[in-house]
Amino acid sequence: MMPDQTELCTVCCCTLANKVLMVLFMVLLILAILFGNLVTLAVVLGTKHFHTPQGYLKASLAVADLAVGAFVVPLSVYAEVYLMATDSAPEWTSYNSRSVRFHPCNVIGPVFAGCTLVSITTIFLLTIERSIAVLRPLHKDSVITRRRTRILVVLSWAGSFSLAVSPMVFSSEIALEYNSCSRMCNYALGAVGEFPSPAWNILLLFPAFDFTLLGATVVINVVSLSGIRQHSKRRKRLAESERHGVTKPTFSDIKAAKTIGTLTVAFTSSFTPIAVFVVGNVLGNEWCDFSFFAFWILASNSCWNVIIYSVRDQKFRRCAHKLFVKGSKSSGTKRLS
Repeated sequence: MMPDQTELCTVCCCTLANKVLMVLFMVLLILAILFGNLVTLAVVLGTKHFHTPQGYLKASLAVADLAVGAFVVPLSVYAEVYLMATDSAPEWTSYNSRSVRFHPCNVIGPVFAGCTLVSITTIFLLTIERSIAVLRPLHKDSVITRRRTRILVVLSWAGSFSLAVSPMVFSSEIALEYNSCSRMCNYALGAVGEFPSPAWNILLLFPAFDFTLLGATVVINVVSLSGIRQHSKRRKRLAESERHGVTKPTFSDIKAAKTIGTLTVAFTSSFTPIAVFVVGNVLGNEWCDFSFFAFWILASNSCWNVIIYSVRDQKFRRCAHKLFVKGSKSSGTKRLS
């Protein structure tokens, strides 16, 4: 049995005002995630220009973020509103997933972990795709095909969710619980009061995998941006006289590579606190207040992608604007009729 959720006073939940602000933040986050990623999907799926390997990867990223807004955050809102209304937490929050037949965290925990891993692998694939477009523009269409991209997207989801459930599969000592510090479903020890480090070491798979991919992504981005810089210098030297036989990345490829670089920086910044927390947890540190900020900073990243696209990608911005104009016109026509 888990400690009573009402007994723990954390930085977010010590007063009624703090609790109300926390729930308000969660509700606004749900709306931002759903709205932003539905816009992304509408633009990518509804515009022929985005029916490309890069568009498929952006759609996969949007679906992963949508799942966080549709499933992960609402469970936290339900638990916190229930606690505020009844002055006691839902009964299932007092137990971990090994103690009861069905526990909501058995679903929500792997969904959050899996979608986080999907986001990382998708950003990595986007970086690979853009680096080929920038560094090897002649090979782009032959190497990066829609069919290969769809296969990679499926493998990304399958591999990410396999890794997400691996702690539960490979260790009977690890369970899922609604954590009173992070206010989310987290991995925990199945047997309270014990600290079997071999079991916890399984959780190091997450930061190890994530930082390996993020590190590779950063390196590839640096190489791509270096290639863009060299291309810019070469273009200045050539001025108006074009040299035959020199292949150059298009302006849109360069712009997209910079956008993916921005995505990488944003995701790395939001994921780093979680990685620090997981390592600290394995070493025996609870870091209650820090865990709340770490998990919710990561969850908030799910609404940032559409903002980055809107700021960095002019074509995305135009297509989104057209969709809004078309939607407002159709709704106006329906009201008139």
